[in-house]
Amino acid sequence: MRRVIIAGNWKMYKTIDESIELVNLLKRSVVDIDDVEIVVCPPFTSLSDVRESIMDTNIKLGAQDCYWEKEGAFTGEVSCAMLKSAGCEYVIIGHSERRQFFGETNEMVNKKAKAALREGLKPIVCVGEKLDDRRAGKTFDVVKDHVVNSLSGLTREDMMKVVIAYEPVWAIGTGVVATKDQAEEVHKYIRGLLKDMYDANIADSVRIQYGGSVKPENIRELIAEEDVDGALVGGASLKADSFTQIIKGCL
Repeated sequence: MRRVIIAGNWKMYKTIDESIELVNLLKRSVVDIDDVEIVVCPPFTSLSDVRESIMDTNIKLGAQDCYWEKEGAFTGEVSCAMLKSAGCEYVIIGHSERRQFFGETNEMVNKKAKAALREGLKPIVCVGEKLDDRRAGKTFDVVKDHVVNSLSGLTREDMMKVVIAYEPVWAIGTGVVATKDQAEEVHKYIRGLLKDMYDANIADSVRIQYGGSVKPENIRELIAEEDVDGALVGGASLKADSFTQIIKGCL
């Protein structure tokens, strides 16, 4: 049985003080929840302080990005070793905003995933199509390209530590959400790709999150689908009450 994982991507929101306030509210609201894995991904500046606030709780820490080199003259970048030392267990890689606004390619995502795994971090690898792709009937082509090339060279052992997040780009921050049937269709397709790339055991074990305007109102029907194992939550993770409702909606 795959354990549900709900991760909050705070994006470029929350100062250090605001981050601490949010997780202090959140940890009190979810203290008794064991059946859902809870992850928060604050900005880099808040990682260490959030770590202190969630120490010895059921909330885990993740980062929003990383760089594939261990160290060097790469101004503005943050290495996986740095994230690990800040207390991170997870790192989001290849988010659609990174691909769209910062030109990240599958090759770059692949390098980051491998670097994360080398440092003992668990990558949340994001894949998904744009609205034009869906309208053109290219959803499966784009998703296959992202999955196959972003995960290229990862071993079976690596894949046991990877989470995949399916993000239909047309549903991110738009208020539009993929229907439960649309989400399940793509999640099932991704699981089939994993079976082809690895084997049935890997396909059955890897958790696949849905990401795209997830709210308390739609999480229950999404999580009820066989191949939807959680959610990568954006805006609704910025308030403790709405994020808590999403988490509890998975129980």
